[in-house]
This record gives sequence, structure tokens and C-alpha cells, in this order.
Amino acid sequence: MSSLLENLVDVLDRECALYEKLLELSSRKTPVIIQRDLKELSKITEDEQVVVSFINAVDKEREGVMDNIAEVIGEKGNDLKLTDLVRMLNSRPAEQKALAIKRDRLKEVSTNVQRVNDQNQMLLQSSLEMVQYEMNIIQSARRAPETANYTRYAGTRGDRIGVAMTGRFDAKQ
Repeated sequence: MSSLLENLVDVLDRECALYEKLLELSSRKTPVIIQRDLKELSKITEDEQVVVSFINAVDKEREGVMDNIAEVIGEKGNDLKLTDLVRMLNSRPAEQKALAIKRDRLKEVSTNVQRVNDQNQMLLQSSLEMVQYEMNIIQSARRAPETANYTRYAGTRGDRIGVAMTGRFDAKQ
């Protein structure tokens, strides 16, 4: 059991380090989003994807260790949570304390990653709204109101005010 707990602490250390790297990358994205530097944003996003794939691998490893610990203590693997395991280790205060510290650190870092990602999402949403607003202005500038010029069949000709008619020759000049 002791070696399983050491393995779990080691896996949690690696997972925390990866989340800290993800936090650093996410924090670097914020000014890049504000500056609208798409090349740098793309590069940071690619780096994040690499870190996330490592996090997924370490997370699966952590689940495997937790399943092994659950098997040793007679619990179902999916039902055993890190918090429950910390509570169960009352007879081993040193291991309990180490595990509690790692759990708290992982929780804090993951909360910070979530906070920064939410902030970046809001910035991206604002940028998209601004782009949409600018697109609407450009499109509305191209749409001038129609004139009241009617055809002989009482339909409008579709001429636009202030828009030069191309391809027509004014014979009266």
C-alpha cells in the first residue's frame, strides 16, 4: 500500500506540474488575444494541445493507481475519491499530509486554469462581437436605400441612391 501511495503522490506531482505549464500558457494567451496576434495565438494553442495530451495520459495513470489502491482497500475504483483516501489515512499522518498537500495544490492550479480560460473565453467572445459589428457596418454601407423609380408595370427598378449605375449610357448628354 505504501508504494501505491508513493506512486500516487508522484503522479499527482507530475499532473500538477503539467497543469502549472497549462496555466502559464493560458496566461500568455490573454495579452495575445487583446493584441489580436493570431499567429502567436495559434502557436500557444498548439502548445496547449500538447500539454493537454500529456495531462490526459497522466490522468489515466492516476486513475489506474487509484483503482489499484481501491482494490487493496476493498473499494470500487470509480467510487474512491482523493478526498476520501486522504480521510482514510488517519493511521498514516505523514502520507496523509503529503497526499492532502498534493490534492490541494492540484485543486488550486486547476481552478486557476479554469479562471484564466474563462477570462480568455470572454475576451475572444468580445473580439468576435466586435468583428461582427464591423462586418455589419461594412455590409450596411453597401446597402443604400432604393430610389422611387418605377417601371412602366408599377414595379421599382431597384436603383440605389448614391450608387453609380455601371454599364448604362446616358443618351441625353
